[in-house]
Amino acid sequence: MEDDDILDPSKDGGAGDDAPGGDGDTADGPQPRPQSLLLAFFGNHVLDEGDLCVYSGSIIDVLGRVGVGEQAVRSTLTRMVNRGMLRRQREGRRMYFGLTPQATRVLEDGRTRIWTQGAVNDDWDGSWTLLGFSLPDSWKRQRHDLRSRLTWSGFGALYSGLWIAPGDVDVSALVAELGLTAHVKIFHARADEATDIALMVRDTWDLESIAARYVTFDKRWTARLSDGAGDDPIGTRLRLVSEWLGTIRTDPRLPARHLPPAWPARPAQDTFRRVAEETAEPARRTARALLETTGVRRAH
Repeated sequence: MEDDDILDPSKDGGAGDDAPGGDGDTADGPQPRPQSLLLAFFGNHVLDEGDLCVYSGSIIDVLGRVGVGEQAVRSTLTRMVNRGMLRRQREGRRMYFGLTPQATRVLEDGRTRIWTQGAVNDDWDGSWTLLGFSLPDSWKRQRHDLRSRLTWSGFGALYSGLWIAPGDVDVSALVAELGLTAHVKIFHARADEATDIALMVRDTWDLESIAARYVTFDKRWTARLSDGAGDDPIGTRLRLVSEWLGTIRTDPRLPARHLPPAWPARPAQDTFRRVAEETAEPARRTARALLETTGVRRAH
């Protein structure tokens, strides 16, 4: 499973949700897919704890707090094991799940997007990365995979076979993983003064759609701030992180100075970080009391 599979709702395989391609709506807002919630769970409570596996019953308990049924959790766990995203470890009659190196890499990438890079690009240096490709017409799956991975990496389609992203983006490993090195050309360049960058940005990316996601997130979680974080910090934080990743997954972090005024990513990010800060320690305390864990067994 590729990195974009974690973030693309259509890759979640259903697991009892609405039709692929979108999240189910609830009174609390969109219902993230079980796979997205599971990755947020492991990112929140396992990633920084070393070689740790969590009892399936504990995972079912936590995801039940955000509306995911037991069968959906179990089937998604199995699917993620089969895709190499989770390890499974039996202790007596109980089954425990932990992170694989692939999942660790994906979660660390997500953490960088959230906490290090952030949603606002104020320090763009004027450079662009361009990627051109030409694939046989029959390679529909390869084309889809490449476009999905490029979108997550911040690229937009300047033309059908020429994609562009702000900054110096290293996509050589991504292209190699897909087996497309021979079909792709990568350049790093700066725009000529004759190029209207703001116009290019508007033509290449769907700014209205990106902005709408931030506005929706901000309104929903600002209302939650007003109401208080509630009495279930572990569930609140799980939904918060999953929804935020869903919000930023298609945002290429375009140069702030070439975006429309009052770009809504900044206030939405401020709201996310306020709720995250409020729930961080209460969620950790709840997790310590609630989660049954065991160490990873190493093969001899």
